[in-house]
Amino acid sequence: MFRRAIVIGCPGGGKSTFARKLRDRTGLPLHHLDLLWHKPDRTTVDPAAFDQALDQILAQDRWIIDGSYSRTLERRLQACDVVFFLDIPVETCLAGAMSRVGTQRPDLPWIEEALDPGSRQWIEDFPRDKLPTLYALLEKYRDGRTVYRFPSRAAADRYLLRAFGY
Repeated sequence: MFRRAIVIGCPGGGKSTFARKLRDRTGLPLHHLDLLWHKPDRTTVDPAAFDQALDQILAQDRWIIDGSYSRTLERRLQACDVVFFLDIPVETCLAGAMSRVGTQRPDLPWIEEALDPGSRQWIEDFPRDKLPTLYALLEKYRDGRTVYRFPSRAAADRYLLRAFGY
């Protein structure tokens, strides 16, 4: 059984939902990077404060960290023993982001009232702007950790069923 897991992928792909299911099955503490970064007033913390909070989590023996956050991905890859990569198509991610509009989420300190144009563009550009670096880092840190790549949410759910029986 793993002790330190990261859940990564495009926004709207189902990372937080998968991370919660993983937490419920493993009992590992779950940390959402969005909650470290965003304040309830929709501003963000200072990057140094974010890094300090992340370092405190990484120093613990057991955790699940939900979020891609490219700037700190390499540090998390170095510290984890398993990676869950939701490599979900952009259309599915956009639909996922739209579906959570107007709902309270445990991984964000406010309710999104709409999918803002910047977030939509971030998701649309994710394959071009973020995936090449993400793939390169996964290759670089493949040794010494297990990497699960899920091309769909259904594949991620099948993993949970096989690994934990429910």
